Amino acid sequence: MALSRTERCLALLLRLLSRACLALLALLPPPRAGPARAAPRAVPPPRCALLLLPARRLAELLRARQVACVEVVEAYVERIKEVNPLINAVVKDRFEEALQEARQVDKLLSEGPGDDCLEEKFPLLGVPITVKEAFSLYGMPNTSGLVNRRNVIATSDATVVSRLKQAGAIPLGVTNCSELCMWYESSNRVYGRTNNPYDLQRIVGGSSGGEGSVLAAACSVVGVGSDIGGSIRMPAFFNGVFGHKPTTGVVPNDGQFPNAHGVRTSYLCTGPMCRYAEDLEPVLRVMAGPGVSKLKLNEKVSLEKIKFHCMDHDGGSIFVSPVDKEILQAQKKVVQHLESDLGVRVQHVAIHKMKYSFQIWSAMMSSKDSEGQVGESAKQGASCLALCPTLCLLTCRLGLTPFGMPRQEAQRFTDLLGDHGKPVWPLWELMKWLVGMSSHTLPAIALGLTEKLVNLNLSGKAKLVSMGKSLQEEMEALLGPDGVLLYPSHPTIAPKHHSPICMPFNFAYTAIFNVLGLPVTQCPLGLGSEGLPLGIQLVAASYNDHLTLAVARYLEKAFGGWVLPGEV
Repeated sequence: MALSRTERCLALLLRLLSRACLALLALLPPPRAGPARAAPRAVPPPRCALLLLPARRLAELLRARQVACVEVVEAYVERIKEVNPLINAVVKDRFEEALQEARQVDKLLSEGPGDDCLEEKFPLLGVPITVKEAFSLYGMPNTSGLVNRRNVIATSDATVVSRLKQAGAIPLGVTNCSELCMWYESSNRVYGRTNNPYDLQRIVGGSSGGEGSVLAAACSVVGVGSDIGGSIRMPAFFNGVFGHKPTTGVVPNDGQFPNAHGVRTSYLCTGPMCRYAEDLEPVLRVMAGPGVSKLKLNEKVSLEKIKFHCMDHDGGSIFVSPVDKEILQAQKKVVQHLESDLGVRVQHVAIHKMKYSFQIWSAMMSSKDSEGQVGESAKQGASCLALCPTLCLLTCRLGLTPFGMPRQEAQRFTDLLGDHGKPVWPLWELMKWLVGMSSHTLPAIALGLTEKLVNLNLSGKAKLVSMGKSLQEEMEALLGPDGVLLYPSHPTIAPKHHSPICMPFNFAYTAIFNVLGLPVTQCPLGLGSEGLPLGIQLVAASYNDHLTLAVARYLEKAFGGWVLPGEV
């Protein structure tokens, strides 16, 4: 599908804007060093051995009475107090409540039934977890980084949070996200910016960036994230942990703000983020509840019988950055290891339609559902993880289709910024932002501005939706019941703060799989030359989550999985 003249012009404009942004960023003065000593580059490695255990192992030790739950929770509380001033990932804690719940666990264990009964009823008994602030956690703020919601306190638990608590997990607090979950740098005017544990000058991704950071820093072992364009997988990649986007419709999305409506409910996925691959499956079982019956998690996976496919890049989209050489090299090592260790043959594929991932995602995000209604969004931001003024010309979050055609009764982003109260005037907010007086972030203001000013009328939406459906059929046929695709998690390693505005389309590497409805696991592959995490996406056909989870466990053993920060 050839690009239109307007799209080529937009791509050229984007490149010019990106170069201008990079030039402006280069002019910014470096942060001042403290009077005593320079700020650390990364967080210090954890010293307590309890912080280095997977959730499953922790639960086993607790059930066997080999460690007290209070001791475990206290270790995590101390770790958060140690490093959170550096990473700003936990934006509100509930340490007192967590310690009280830990004491209740210890009491239950001292008086309760045997180990087998406890494991079946409370598979995560005593395991410390954290929750993305966009999800309701009783007694905790639920702002999604929006200043107008800074006084909103959750009066109930989101469905997945409730299920995790019922399974025995102990929430330590809530973690940062981007404003209205709409940007892939987790920064907002309520809580500020979250930093990468491996390099404090790097981003953590978004919108579940706080979860990625807190897991990598060994401040939590299990996290709750959501993903409509990569919000689980990008933070997991940038922070060197595991993240799983389940098959569409398996895990409930209830209890998060903003949520998805209309056709976008088919693309938004709630899923687990974990430091260790072995924890993904048990956490997914709990999150899914009755929905787990749709999956095949009880099937034994023979890795030697999996048909592996590999794709190095999207085919050269002009909207997306080229894939870094280190990422390509890491993927090549995975292929070599699979072939030498398992005796399989990894088939290299070139799927032409992947070149139009961003355009397909945008078109399908604003397509009509089965009842002929356009998918309105109360989750305006999360589905637009990478926005800038140029991207806004194409995206579906503006009250326009991705190509500017008016939508039916689409909810305006400026209304969401005002939290359904008085709509925000983006031009006025921009003027306030220039003098440091706006309560909104620049990406949010840019989106609001474009919503007001842009009214393009480009053709091609129907063709792109058709292409997306064709791509979905092609992927399902390629992968079949026993196939796994290896694909880059992102074209670049974790960029420096503010840089995403110069490369807004890069989220297409993750977003395409949301509209295809496929399960994807992001798997870390160690650190690159700059001490920053590398990784890969593992993709399977619908309801074959068990395949990607099994391969992730295998690759964790082969390549080391999560790496301690602060040791490089």
